[in-house]
Amino acid sequence: MAGHSKWANIQHRKGRQDAKRGKIFTRLIKEITVAAKMGGGDPNMNPRLRLAVDKAKAESMPKDNIENAIKRGTGQLDGVDYVECRYEGYGIGGAAVMVDCLTDNKTRTVADVRHAFSKYGGNMGTDGCVAFQFSHCGYLVFAPGVDEDALMEAALESGAEDVVVNDDGSMEVITGPYEFTDVKEALEAKGFKAEMGEVTMKPQNETELAGDDAARMQKLLDALEDLDDVQDVYTSAVLED
Repeated sequence: MAGHSKWANIQHRKGRQDAKRGKIFTRLIKEITVAAKMGGGDPNMNPRLRLAVDKAKAESMPKDNIENAIKRGTGQLDGVDYVECRYEGYGIGGAAVMVDCLTDNKTRTVADVRHAFSKYGGNMGTDGCVAFQFSHCGYLVFAPGVDEDALMEAALESGAEDVVVNDDGSMEVITGPYEFTDVKEALEAKGFKAEMGEVTMKPQNETELAGDDAARMQKLLDALEDLDDVQDVYTSAVLED
C-alpha cells in the first residue's frame, strides 16, 4: 500500500473497531468458553485461553464474567455448546475475505454468511480458497515518530519475529500468535506503547480499493461483522477514503 496512507488506514480501522464495542463482550465470552473447552481452564497452560482472558481484561470485562465463561467451557456450569467454523470468499476487486465464527447452529451460520457475501457483491468460496494468503500472528502498530532503532532493538530482544518500517514512519512489530502478550508487555516495560495491537490473520498481500469500490467493500465487511455468530472478519482489502 502507498506509504503515505498506511497510518491513516490503520487509524480508520481502529476507529471502526472501537465503534463496534457493543458486541465485544459477547464475542469474548464465546472465545473464552471455547478456548477453555479445548485446552483446559488454566490460562497458564492454555495459550489460547490466556490470549482471550488478556483481551477481556483489556476491555474491562468483570472478573466474574471471565470466570463463569471458563467454567462453562470446562463443564462446571451449563452453557451453549459452540463449534468453530471458518468461511472464505472474495470481496470487491477479488479481495480475499475470511470469516471466523463460533456457533451453535452451523446451518444458520453458513446461510447468513453466504447471504451477506451475495447481497453486497462478494462471492463465498470453498474451504481453503484464501486461507493460504493469511498468516496467523500478533501485530503491534506504533505511531510515526517513534525511535526506529530503539524500537527495533527492543522488539527483537523481546522475541518479535519481524519489524516493518512504513514509508510514513509508522512501525509494525510482528510476533508469533502466542508470543504476542509477552512481547507487548516487554515493550511496554521499555517504554514503547502500541497504538493498536491484536492477534490476527494478517494478509500477505494487500488489495487497494478506493472510491465506490472501497465503499462497497466496507458495506460487505460491516454486514459480515454484524452477524451474531461471527467472531472475526479478515481481509486483504485496504480501503482508501
